[in-house]
Amino acid sequence: MAESTRNRVMEIRAGLSHALGAAQIALERALDAREAAEARYRRMVAAATARRRKLAVARDERIHEIDAWHDTELAALAGAAAGAADRAAPGAAGEPWHSWEPTPLERAAELRVGRLMLPEAPLPAPARAERPSAHRDGGGDDRIGGAWSGAPGEVTEAWAGPDSEPPESAAGPVVDEATPEVPALVRLLDHGHIVIEGDRRAGDDVLAGLLLRALGTSVPGQVQIIGYDPENLGGGLAGFAPLATAGVLTFVGPGDLDKLLDELVGHVRRINETVLAGEYSSVRELHAATKRRPEPWRVAVLLGGGELSRPQRTQLDRLLRTGAACGVHLVIRGQSVEPGPGIEFVVAAPGDGARIESAGDLPVRLDPAPTPSVVTATCRQIAEAVAAGPAPVALDSLLPEPGAEWRESSAAGLTAPLGDSPQGPRVQVTLSDYPPHALIAGPSGTGKTNFIYAWMGALAARYSPDELAFYLLDFKEGVSFARFAPGRRDPSWLPHVRLVGVNVNTDREFGLALLRFLGAELKRRADAAKQYEVTNLAELRAEDPDGSWPRIVAVVDEFQVLLGGRDSVTAEAVDLLEDLARRGRSQGIHLVLASQDVSGIEALWGRPALVAQFSLRIALPRARRVLSETNAAADSLPRYHAVVNADSGAPEANRIVRVPAAGDREQWSSLQHRLWRRRPPELGPPRLFDGDVVPRLADSPDYRDLRVGESTTAPVMLLGQTIDVASRSAQTVLRRAPGRNLAVLGTRTDEACAILATAGRSLAAQFTPTGARFSVVCLDTDARAAAEALHARIPGSGFYLPDDVYWLLEDAAAEATASWPADRPHFILIYAADALPGGREAADQLRTVLRQGPERRLHVLGWWRGAGLLRDSLGGHASRTDPIGAWVALDVHGSELTPYYPGQGAPNWYPRPWRALHFDRSVHRGAEVIIPYGTS
Repeated sequence: MAESTRNRVMEIRAGLSHALGAAQIALERALDAREAAEARYRRMVAAATARRRKLAVARDERIHEIDAWHDTELAALAGAAAGAADRAAPGAAGEPWHSWEPTPLERAAELRVGRLMLPEAPLPAPARAERPSAHRDGGGDDRIGGAWSGAPGEVTEAWAGPDSEPPESAAGPVVDEATPEVPALVRLLDHGHIVIEGDRRAGDDVLAGLLLRALGTSVPGQVQIIGYDPENLGGGLAGFAPLATAGVLTFVGPGDLDKLLDELVGHVRRINETVLAGEYSSVRELHAATKRRPEPWRVAVLLGGGELSRPQRTQLDRLLRTGAACGVHLVIRGQSVEPGPGIEFVVAAPGDGARIESAGDLPVRLDPAPTPSVVTATCRQIAEAVAAGPAPVALDSLLPEPGAEWRESSAAGLTAPLGDSPQGPRVQVTLSDYPPHALIAGPSGTGKTNFIYAWMGALAARYSPDELAFYLLDFKEGVSFARFAPGRRDPSWLPHVRLVGVNVNTDREFGLALLRFLGAELKRRADAAKQYEVTNLAELRAEDPDGSWPRIVAVVDEFQVLLGGRDSVTAEAVDLLEDLARRGRSQGIHLVLASQDVSGIEALWGRPALVAQFSLRIALPRARRVLSETNAAADSLPRYHAVVNADSGAPEANRIVRVPAAGDREQWSSLQHRLWRRRPPELGPPRLFDGDVVPRLADSPDYRDLRVGESTTAPVMLLGQTIDVASRSAQTVLRRAPGRNLAVLGTRTDEACAILATAGRSLAAQFTPTGARFSVVCLDTDARAAAEALHARIPGSGFYLPDDVYWLLEDAAAEATASWPADRPHFILIYAADALPGGREAADQLRTVLRQGPERRLHVLGWWRGAGLLRDSLGGHASRTDPIGAWVALDVHGSELTPYYPGQGAPNWYPRPWRALHFDRSVHRGAEVIIPYGTS
């Protein structure tokens, strides 16, 4: 028992000892494990602490970067917004008031009302050259950047662990030092309508600024303001009152809102039907396509007025829906308007409390109102510009593209644009069988000459010289048409022009000569039409394609001068005009008559059949009587505008045209030079007749054509230049026949000497030095220099003074009474024949020579200083005058020429400087006016 107990004790002890050892081992192991765990814990705590610290640094760094990026982006967006605003509202549309001035723009812009208050955006420091380096602490490296290194929301490469190196990053952008100001803009012109709500005073400022900016960004007169202010009776727009005088601002009374809305709706309907006409959806689209704005913007300002009636509300809603497309806009304050497309709401408030619908929730600080002085000065400037009339468009707007000229055919007519219509499209004008002729009227200074230039330029650019010919005559004192002929400064000419007559206000005979020429051309064409059995020019050109049949346009400016006298010139001119107007239409001859005032032309208005042929009527501002009596369209025309009416002036045929500035010499010169370089090589310059220029004998084609020996049996004597379309010389043939002498009558020494010099030089040009005998007799000391000059120019001629003229007359009388004619002609040129010395014997000898000499080839070319003095030389009042077969009268009245003029009465002649009346009994039915050639 005891042994077992002991054994059991031993076993227990042994077990306890074993357990104790195991426990000690386990304790040691546990202690080791605890120590290891504590060490691991410490390491983990240290690592976590370091990680949190580095994450905090990375977080702070990234937050700083995000802030910097945000500030940079916000500043960039603000700059972009400011730049976009500058582009959307340039010049007067967005310029602050302290530097504001009107600047008309090519297209409608957005208008500034204030400044957008963007969120605060402190600008970042200047960009750093490199990013911050990685922070290392304790047991590892942590990266700054990683997933946060890009912009917010930007996905970048994953974090590569604490030991990875961050990539180098580019430096941040450099920004300006000042935050750009972003204006708050609203759309009005060509876009929509504006409703102003909120504070009344601030709203008044917004309204004044909007209207002034709209006016300042458009061409004067292109914005028309209609004010409805029943509460203040127009006081809300008082600052714009200067515009009222020019019609840019109008007011409607408190009870006229219905009428105003109806008129605006009528404008919208008319523009849709006639201007847009289904081709364009809006006036803005039309302007973008054609570069023309046919209608002004109409801005109706509705300031209060209480509740609207149902019809008023209906009309207002129609305008809000459709007005903007047609340039009709509303600015409303004090009326409730439902939100809709194109309607901008402005909530006015002081400080930063204002809002505009297009800016969302961004607050707006409204601009102050423009100062009264700026408003008044601008409105006066606009009113003055409107009163002066719109600036003309360029001549190039009427022309085809360079290189595309002369492609039209005039067989059926002449069609060309004259300018733009108020509706936008160009106004085309035609001259053809109907309408065949045109009347143009306009007081001085209204642009009549400019209109003619524009029409001629548009035609000349489309039709070649083979298709169109111009004959131009200007009766007023000036050289309006001289630019179409070669000049000293510019040798070019308009290739289509065949004749230019300027300064012919005293030479009505030249206008008559033009009508005679056109009458002869009409006969030539009519004869050709009969030959080819056709009835009009188009058919004639088809049957005779090789013939020269251009359409002729004869332009006569101030034509009433031609018809202003009660004489034979007027009577014949009216007859020719009537025939040309009646028959010229079918043969392609068109008349364009222009005048400052046609109301006093009795010769024209007394013939209704003649006036009826001029169915194309063109009235410039304030023209009278050119349109029908009930047609007053010209009374309200602005400058550079005209009424074109192809139905004899009937009101329903009116077309308003805006005429370009064709009178500008630089623009016209560019066109003329371009066409001149394209002229056919065989086409010569036009005939230029200048009534103020004394012609030169050397320039006479007839003088240059004279040849030695060609007409010795009947030499031709030239006397002066005829007033004719062709540059002819007045001639008298000195045949062997009674009366073949010449008498120059008058006291103007220079002109008499010039005529005798012309006669002598032209005769001498037909003979060799020994082929004819010339004797120059000078009996007037004032004429001696001219007589000696003529003597020097005729080789072999004799020269006689009063002391030795007796021997010449004795010899000449013997020659005149000889049985046989002389072997060579003898021409005696006597200066002041009425001063012949020698008494009765010398006078008898001179009469013998005058009466019998021409049959013996002896001719007297004498100057008598009066018609009565010539009669005395012939033997007195009872003597016959037929020894003088040709005469030239200078300062001698027609009544004094009765004895030398055939039939009853006297020639219709009143002396004019450097003009003479020529009559040759052998060829003339009536006398002709000539211009003596100069003595130089």
